[in-house]
Amino acid sequence: MIRTFLAGASVGLAVVLLLPWLVLWSVLTGKPDLMYRWAMDFVRLETRLLQIRVRVSGLENVPPCACLFVANHASYLDPMVMMPAIPRRVGIFVKQELFRIPIFSTAMHLAQFVPVDRRGKESTSATVLQVVENLKKGFSYVIFSEGTRSPDGRMRPFKRGALTMAMQAGVSIVPVSVGGTHRLLAKGKAIVRPGEATVQFGPSLDASSYKMAHRAELLDRVEALVAAGLPSDQRPL
Repeated sequence: MIRTFLAGASVGLAVVLLLPWLVLWSVLTGKPDLMYRWAMDFVRLETRLLQIRVRVSGLENVPPCACLFVANHASYLDPMVMMPAIPRRVGIFVKQELFRIPIFSTAMHLAQFVPVDRRGKESTSATVLQVVENLKKGFSYVIFSEGTRSPDGRMRPFKRGALTMAMQAGVSIVPVSVGGTHRLLAKGKAIVRPGEATVQFGPSLDASSYKMAHRAELLDRVEALVAAGLPSDQRPL
């Protein structure tokens, strides 16, 4: 409990004391890379404070070009253990409500994070178009394709939206298996437990080689690769 409190307090202090200056620097220079790099360094410090050991494998499978990282989702810790492991700046899909936080929302916009509002189809369509355009320009994204956290850590069926975006943009899909986080912070819990999390990057798939009519085939392939990298208690039944 003390570790979780200290981690939360340090995040609050960083947002209030450090983030405004990084945002200002990003606005003046037009480059959010420094802000992003410092954010990832801070996240790594947080994982150490929480006594979370992150074991990463398969980085050789990450292509040098823009791609869409498609992962399972078992815990709020998933982005925290996964994103610092990716050897480049990436965007992520974030709940619309978080974009209402002053300064924090500016930082997310600068970092090309995109808001997700599940209640409105128009806003969802605009988000998809934005992501597709950014992918075409060479920027990569992370998406948790189950749409929400698994209640027990076991992988649920993926939604097709991520595959559609990758196919429209003509980029590769990198399947990512995030294991163990549900044991460290389960859905509905507030206290982080120490332990190990794993992040495994699977072989990339060229989405441009699939036609839209074969989207289900691509979906099955991505699900199988993500599941193969998970512990047995997280694989689909």
